[in-house]
Amino acid sequence: MRRLRGISLALAAAYIAAQAILGVAPARAEELSGTLKKIKETGSIALGYRDSSIPFSYLDDSQKPVGYAMDICYAIVDALKKELKLDRIAIELVPVSSSTRIPLLANGTIDLECGSTTNNPERQRQITFSYTHFLTATRFISKKANKLDRIEDLRGKSVVATSGTSNIKMLIETNAARNLGINVIHAKDHAEAFLMVENDRAVAFVMDDILLAAFKVGSKTPDAYAISSDAFSKPEPCGIMLRKDDAPFKKVVDAATSALYRSPEGPKLYDKWFISSIPPKGLNLNVPMGAELRYEFANPSDSSDPDAYKVM
Repeated sequence: MRRLRGISLALAAAYIAAQAILGVAPARAEELSGTLKKIKETGSIALGYRDSSIPFSYLDDSQKPVGYAMDICYAIVDALKKELKLDRIAIELVPVSSSTRIPLLANGTIDLECGSTTNNPERQRQITFSYTHFLTATRFISKKANKLDRIEDLRGKSVVATSGTSNIKMLIETNAARNLGINVIHAKDHAEAFLMVENDRAVAFVMDDILLAAFKVGSKTPDAYAISSDAFSKPEPCGIMLRKDDAPFKKVVDAATSALYRSPEGPKLYDKWFISSIPPKGLNLNVPMGAELRYEFANPSDSSDPDAYKVM
């Protein structure tokens, strides 16, 4: 019996060693860590949303967060239910701004930021991103009557951008590099920034071109505004933010977004928010999916390098 027990222990040890070499381990609840453990133990997840990032994440007439990025986050939650074998995950919706989104993610107040945040190397030092869900360039919107289209046209004028965004950073850097003498105004959110242009407190609002398109079609007089052809940046990737150094959670997020983008539902979801009437006013942004994003959906990437999304 002693000999048989010794053989059994040896076989067990060999099996465990083989599993370790192959990188396979039994999926036990106690082995969960980070965000997956938090969600499993609490049965809930906190999603950060924006109130005016149309059509990514914004409030409808009933003050409910809706949008393209919100739908992607809900798809991630569905994947988490399967991964963690939970019948239900309670969703806590937490409002965030450009200035608070990264701190609230880092301190655990939110688990995913469902918005239009640009993926860049500076942010990747603090947090990480899902696979890219959109590509956008930084431009400016202004009143057509002012005849502004090039960045040089902003010389010596008051220009607004939203605090805590990569867009205001680009504006400040470009202003200094070209010695344009622009009076840079910091707005607390996108809605306030566009209102400043409407009220002539600023001649232009610098932001992601897709968000500017949303403000243009949603304004009282869409034909009175123009988006610049000149851009401050190459088309940059946007994604869902999650905490850094949480590989198991990112693996689930990546699998969920990859499956969505590669399926027929990915393009359908895009069309729902970018080339269809959207709530609450039934506006249509009429922005078809570009070749770069179509390639990204077929070959998901979380790269922060704009050149990584070029279609050869």
